[in-house]
Amino acid sequence: MTTPTPTIHYAVDDGIATLTMDEPNSPVNTMCEQWQKDLIACTARVVAERQTLRGIILDSAKKVFFAGADLKAVMRSSATDAVAVYEEVETIKGCFRRLETLGIPVVSCINGHALGGGWELALVGHHRLAVDNDRIALGLPEVTLGLIPGATGISKMVRLLGLKKAQAYLVEGKTFTPAVAHAMGLVHALVPDGDGARQSLRDGAMAWIDAHPSSQQPWDVAGYEIPGGGANAPQHAGLLSVAPAMLMKKTRGLLPAPAYALACMVEGSIVDYDTATRIESRYLARLWTTPVARNLISHFFNMNAIKSGQSRPNDVPRARLSKVGVLGAGMMGSGIAYAQAASGIQTVLKDVTIAQAEKGKAYSAQLTQTQVARGHLGAEAQAALLARIQATDDMADLAGCELIVEAVFEARDLKTRVISEAEPQLAAGGFFASNTSTLPISGLSQGCQSPERFIGIHFFSPVDKMKLVEIIRGEQTSEETLARAFDYVQQIGKIPIVVNDARGFYTSRTFGTFVMEGAAMVGEGIPAAVIENAAMQCGMPVGPLAVLDETALSLSVQVLDQTRKDLAERGEVYQPSAGERLVERMVKELDRPGRAGGGGFYAYPEGEKKHLWPELATLFERAEVAWSVSDIQDRLLYRQAIETARCLHEGVLGTVHDANIGSIYGIGFPMWTGGAMQFIYGTGIAAFERRASELANKYGAGFALSDAVKVSIRKNEPQYEH
Repeated sequence: MTTPTPTIHYAVDDGIATLTMDEPNSPVNTMCEQWQKDLIACTARVVAERQTLRGIILDSAKKVFFAGADLKAVMRSSATDAVAVYEEVETIKGCFRRLETLGIPVVSCINGHALGGGWELALVGHHRLAVDNDRIALGLPEVTLGLIPGATGISKMVRLLGLKKAQAYLVEGKTFTPAVAHAMGLVHALVPDGDGARQSLRDGAMAWIDAHPSSQQPWDVAGYEIPGGGANAPQHAGLLSVAPAMLMKKTRGLLPAPAYALACMVEGSIVDYDTATRIESRYLARLWTTPVARNLISHFFNMNAIKSGQSRPNDVPRARLSKVGVLGAGMMGSGIAYAQAASGIQTVLKDVTIAQAEKGKAYSAQLTQTQVARGHLGAEAQAALLARIQATDDMADLAGCELIVEAVFEARDLKTRVISEAEPQLAAGGFFASNTSTLPISGLSQGCQSPERFIGIHFFSPVDKMKLVEIIRGEQTSEETLARAFDYVQQIGKIPIVVNDARGFYTSRTFGTFVMEGAAMVGEGIPAAVIENAAMQCGMPVGPLAVLDETALSLSVQVLDQTRKDLAERGEVYQPSAGERLVERMVKELDRPGRAGGGGFYAYPEGEKKHLWPELATLFERAEVAWSVSDIQDRLLYRQAIETARCLHEGVLGTVHDANIGSIYGIGFPMWTGGAMQFIYGTGIAAFERRASELANKYGAGFALSDAVKVSIRKNEPQYEH
């Protein structure tokens, strides 16, 4: 007999109760409010029918076994909801506990992803079967969302694996495949993937129930001990004495979830199982209502929006490229060639001499050799990858390329010339892209025969490590070209964001506010070390002065000079910011062009660690200048967030998700904020506006929010309805 509830179908056949998860109008199953009600009802029925049941099967009608918590519920929560969250998760765990302590066997049939609460549901089973498919992900990645496993996941994983082994899966949130789970004993048996997998899971479950009429969890067996002992075992003294410090070094204290997970593991290992699960609930309730959790969950939603192509034109069919040309075999061009070849694309790497082109190809050989040495790539695969790169000095070798990416020096005249020379080599229907980071795409396209097939594709250096690619749509760029560029970026394993044409686009423009605000503070007399450390402490990957050195102060001055020239041609005069004036002085008066030129804000003594240039203190520091770390940090974060809001208002950015993902992966905006726009929403719009006004009064118009930008911020605030 089958009794449907909205999200769980309850059926009994031959004394075996099957609870099939099937949330309506959703591609996945989640712990939504209705599912919680259905779980309570189904658990009550199992308990009532206990005497007539000989087993329970947990399975799914979806392709995914279970996706976990309803994350939109977290986004709707507030600090006052902590008690309700605690009671809610305790209720879910109460159902889990009743099912697994009835004395009859419970089997979980894992047919697809089981993550977070989904893996915790699977762990209710005394016996766990899974489809043998390496594309299936299992585990507890909650810390990546600013949360911790709170529905018995920590308590059970510690008791199944031990403290040391469980740490990677709880504190770091690493996931694993069914095969790895089987090797660890977390999954007891695998069934072959394919059309008959579901039936194989059920057959295996019924066979196990027949063979095990009475079952219980290992920790409910008398004499059970955690593998390796609890936190009070002498062998854990060394690990637990350094683990908190290692976490603090990694998170800088800005991401509380890993520390909470470790605390749950340690505290829960020295008490009984039921007490351990209550400890989980308390920590989870505290995290659930924090801004950091909401920020990290918003990042999850933003990334899904990117992956699903929400910024890509809908009416253009998906396409893959097979042959792509790259103009310029310098650092950027070589990195692009590697990314393409690693993704299976035949690549023509063109430079002015064959020696320079071969040097660019050698970069891929160097990268892959490191992978071979570490056992991550076979020699045959390396040879095949390198064979996909054709180094050449002959423009004719670009003939038939479906895309040509220009990656030459950042000078308009040079770019315009090589674009006009290479464009005729494109295959019919092919398109052209410039890797410029600052020059307007619409201007570069004016020399093209087909400007509608010209687009900006801005990679970040080093290409092999940086995930983001900024796609810039020019005034005449067609929807088809935009779609094909989006597909190309995803094809080579990068994250695409889409922006409209403007000087500096989004990332370079906003990145400039970060580094120039840092430079401005040096000019004001604030110690350089204070600026750099404050930036690191608030979550920036490096300080603004170190970044300026790496990207070259001289490059910033070149961009400044080009901007002056461009505006002068229109009869306008560019007024550089305080930071730009300071950088210009560093280069033109003090001969400090950056790291590549021998030194900038930092000195780079041979064979020694770099350090701040001692003359900075003499030249710029002023003892009478009052400063505070909170002001410095807010200046760095607010300046970028405000510029992002301006880009959204002006139409440079089209979506909040492009803004947030672009800020994190393009300019290093701290992950704990969820991105530059989420930083505004997470702070609270009214509170953000008040602080921005204070900063504007103290530090200038760069922090001023116009009424139009304020309207845009409110208009674009994401909503998370039921």
